[in-house]
Amino acid sequence: MKTRLPVIVLLILCLMLLAQPVLGGDPTGAITLAENPDAPVNFSWTLLCGFLVMFMQAGFAMVETGLTRAKNAVNIMMKNLMDFSLGALAYWAVGFALMFGTSAGITSLIFGSTGFFLGGEAYDVSTLELWFFQMVFAATAATIVSGAMAERTKFSTYCIYSVVISALIYPIYGHWIWGGGWLNAADFMVALGGGYGALDFAGSGVVHALGGFVALAGALIVGPRLGKYRKDGTPVAIPGHSLTLAMLGVFILWFGWFGFNPGSTLAATELRISVIAVNTCLAAAAGAVTIMLLTWWRYGKPDASMTGNGVLGGLVAITAGCAWVSPYASVLIGVIAAIIIYLGVWFLDWKMHVDDPVGAVAVHGMNGIWGLLALGIFADGTYGVYTTEGPMVTGLLFGNAGFLAVQAISAVVVFIWAFGLGYILFRILKATIGVRVTEAEELEGLDIGEHGVAAYPNFVTTEPAIDGEKS
Repeated sequence: MKTRLPVIVLLILCLMLLAQPVLGGDPTGAITLAENPDAPVNFSWTLLCGFLVMFMQAGFAMVETGLTRAKNAVNIMMKNLMDFSLGALAYWAVGFALMFGTSAGITSLIFGSTGFFLGGEAYDVSTLELWFFQMVFAATAATIVSGAMAERTKFSTYCIYSVVISALIYPIYGHWIWGGGWLNAADFMVALGGGYGALDFAGSGVVHALGGFVALAGALIVGPRLGKYRKDGTPVAIPGHSLTLAMLGVFILWFGWFGFNPGSTLAATELRISVIAVNTCLAAAAGAVTIMLLTWWRYGKPDASMTGNGVLGGLVAITAGCAWVSPYASVLIGVIAAIIIYLGVWFLDWKMHVDDPVGAVAVHGMNGIWGLLALGIFADGTYGVYTTEGPMVTGLLFGNAGFLAVQAISAVVVFIWAFGLGYILFRILKATIGVRVTEAEELEGLDIGEHGVAAYPNFVTTEPAIDGEKS
């Protein structure tokens, strides 16, 4: 009976939700269409870009699977599938209301409180359009953690984490930037920024830095993989099983990012989308070329996995400022992003002994911070606050040092919020249900231990022990 109780409770909750009266703003879209003849093209644009961002889940899955060992491939795929599925439900039930719901008084600067379960006035075509586009962003933030904790984390623990980040951690910080919260709308932030508070066009901070620093907390608590570090602390390379899959994932992510960044206009009628697309492409290309040259110089041969991460780092870094900077600035942002990855991976691995199999912390966390700061430096005053209307956004190089200060505050806040809550969450999980699989399961592979099936049943053989790993 105890095993049936959660199912019974879930069914009762579903019936209660279905029994709610149908109240909505404009569930048919007739009013919206009458008020805005451009609505169909803008809706189509935003939803199509949302579909592209959803496909980025496949890109993350390919990168993470390719850069880890064959014995854990099923586990990686399941985690990417379930952080999207569980995250969508959590964001539907709680997250969206906290992020974009309305509140009264000072509470409005902290979180929203309307629109839970997309009921009532949230049953509206415009609201549901925004929900879908933001839901795929929430799923992206959640999935970043998967790679940093790969090959040794309990699947059940990861499922719980996915719900918490999509329901609470991502939406509340997102509200502070995109939902009228204090980082964007508080009087002192607006005054310091020169007429606008902290900005983040498509999520260098809201999505990537947040996911990257939760990943750092998770990687610290779960600890390194068996055999990753020798007794003297020297890191041991643990090659992934398929660079082909990893590089395919990079291409998928690069393609999907054209939904991520240009789609954040939420309108095809904002012709700035061409500038955003070009900036997105150039930053990624600059990141790839720079880190290829760095590894070629350092090791005598260009490194494929690091070059792929150079693409992703450039994409992460340009995401905050893609609408507000020029093409030349986007190239420079991508170059610096690659240098950050090169140094960041070395620092985490050799100095902090943080085992991050895919480089998620350097790519997303560190470059998410760089993206926020780069916006505060390079914004050139040719585009307004999210639209062609309103005050033009300018950064340090164009006379607005205050805006860089605002962006720096936002960067500090996202680190404290993401790393702090991530650390607390994983500490609680470690003390209750546990975070790490057993040593025997890790050696055998999480595919068998956690899912009872192998990704490559006709090809997998017993792997030789890594230096320092028990055979």
